[in-house]
Amino acid sequence: MAKLYFYYSAMNAGKTTTLVQSAYNYRERGMNTLVFKPEIDERYSSSVVRSRIGLETDAVSVDAKDDLFLLTEKMNKKNPLSCVLLDEAQFLTKSQVFSLGEIVDRLDIPVLAYGLRSDFRGELFEGSLHLLAWADELVEIKTICHCGKKAGMVLRLDENGHPVNVGDQVRKHPKGYLSKEHEVIFVYGDALYIVKCINQIHHQVCCDGNAQDASTPHITISGQLIVFLPLC
Repeated sequence: MAKLYFYYSAMNAGKTTTLVQSAYNYRERGMNTLVFKPEIDERYSSSVVRSRIGLETDAVSVDAKDDLFLLTEKMNKKNPLSCVLLDEAQFLTKSQVFSLGEIVDRLDIPVLAYGLRSDFRGELFEGSLHLLAWADELVEIKTICHCGKKAGMVLRLDENGHPVNVGDQVRKHPKGYLSKEHEVIFVYGDALYIVKCINQIHHQVCCDGNAQDASTPHITISGQLIVFLPLC
């Protein structure tokens, strides 16, 4: 029996890498897959899902108005599908998540959805909310804070490196990410994101670079030294 799976995590946990690997495993065995990605994710080509380590697979871009069940049904008639996979599933609408359930129940095709659970305010995305409610299986993909504990929160920084907890939940026109020592900084428009554990999320400090020892975990953004205090 097919199931709806929701693989959730904070940023920088390897969700897309896992998706690409899963799609490859099916195709390696001669099985057809269909990969969806939300149109809002503009970091790469609209027809490609790519992980930060360079793995990628072909994908179909969808917007909030697209009926995922009808799209899948049409593709399934042309080439029988063994699995449907979705990247950045937090951006789905309520009706689209419901469509995923229809794919499972009416077409008997397993669906693997990968996405964030919560935003920088600690609030659920619309897609994540309904996936948590309706998915048959919930799987957490874990990532690590620089202090060594599990990172389950996302911190948004402004252009000056200062933490913020207000603003739009979704920033359009993402530009990619920057890898720095100890951290991965995601850049979406003018917003920066860092994954942290719940203790570290409240202790982000910005200061002059001359005031810190070189051994202290830190990154530099636009000349600002951002220091992470070992409070965990």
